[in-house]
Amino acid sequence: MKIHIQGGTVIDPAAGTEQQQDVFIAAGKIVALGNAPADFHAAKTIDARGLVVAPGLVDLSARLREPGYEHKATLESEMAAALAGGVTSLVCPPDTDPVLDEPGLVEMLKFRARNLNQAHVYPLGALTVGLKGQVITEMVELTESGCVAFSQADQPIVDTQVMLRALQYASTYGYTAWLRPLDAYLAKGGVAASGAVASRLGLSGVPVSAETIALHTIFELVRVTGARVHLAHISSAAGVSLMRAAKAEGLPVTCDVTINHVHLIDMDIGYFDSQFRLDPPLRQQRDRDAIRAGLIDGTIDAICSDHTPVDDDEKLLPFAEATPGSTGLELLLSLTVKWASEAGVPLAKALDRITAGAADVLKLPAGRIAVGAAADVCVFDPDTHWRVDPRTLKSQGHNSPFLGYELPARVRATIVSGHVAFEQQG
Repeated sequence: MKIHIQGGTVIDPAAGTEQQQDVFIAAGKIVALGNAPADFHAAKTIDARGLVVAPGLVDLSARLREPGYEHKATLESEMAAALAGGVTSLVCPPDTDPVLDEPGLVEMLKFRARNLNQAHVYPLGALTVGLKGQVITEMVELTESGCVAFSQADQPIVDTQVMLRALQYASTYGYTAWLRPLDAYLAKGGVAASGAVASRLGLSGVPVSAETIALHTIFELVRVTGARVHLAHISSAAGVSLMRAAKAEGLPVTCDVTINHVHLIDMDIGYFDSQFRLDPPLRQQRDRDAIRAGLIDGTIDAICSDHTPVDDDEKLLPFAEATPGSTGLELLLSLTVKWASEAGVPLAKALDRITAGAADVLKLPAGRIAVGAAADVCVFDPDTHWRVDPRTLKSQGHNSPFLGYELPARVRATIVSGHVAFEQQG
């Protein structure tokens, strides 16, 4: 389909450019910017006057709950949520049921996603069989079936020898290991960040050292193996500082933070509000400030939604017993724009952390608005505000710490591979 996006402010975060111009799409690609190519006759015209035309969002952590957890969400519901949030590419962790540790399971997920013809789905293969941290998976076969990298999801590898061998394997074939920096013993039983708030509420804490000790171990193994590692969900000021030093040293590492940790702190838990039961737990204001600084100076490569649909019943429990997680696909853009506004960050730079910066972690040619680039586009109104209402969310998971918030930026259209996959009515 030939599409003409007319009169919008086009932002290409990768190039840092922002200017009003038209976008012309044909055969799944962006074929021209500014002036229409010869003999271009649009089958559809999108009026983007007063709107921002940006690359489709790339979300590095979105649980689609298939296979195995269809009672919490389905591929259809979460893909609809992604498109409503302007997300055109998403990475799904391997902690499904069964775990994504066999090629057949990955191929089935990819097949289902392709048939829906919506957002691009990039599965992470399990780093160890069953995510048990004991036996390394057949990474070559999993890569051939469609895995883009290998992860333990939120299950740390306790045996350092196994982690060493996994990184050696990954390094040999040029694969990337995605690791959540967490010492299993220090974090055991913790439900909130260690500190005054957890102590006052009588909640068991997860100390910062659970993150930093794991980071020290991972960095040392990276030095030994040369493996490329992505650190998922950094949550502390000390963790950001260690990442900054590792990058300055030249280690092949990248990292992300969740959008929840860009905005929230442990004080937001209030009186045991289980909507704020997240993993990693929310930390102190100095940690949030360090995360924001790390996003600005490039220490942190990407922001992810950490989309984790949870049953209402699993949140209607005492804080310590509630299942951690929140919906995030439909909030990622708005919360990123909100952060940019609050911190005085240029919109192009903020969008980079959820488009080109995230795509670079995956080594994907995505997250860009340029001639010849894939036509994955998000058109949104930066000035329209909307209220987060569980009744209007398309995700099957209606739990979020931002319920009731009024947020900026409303998606008007999402284009995936040159077809309009979502369009806001009215």
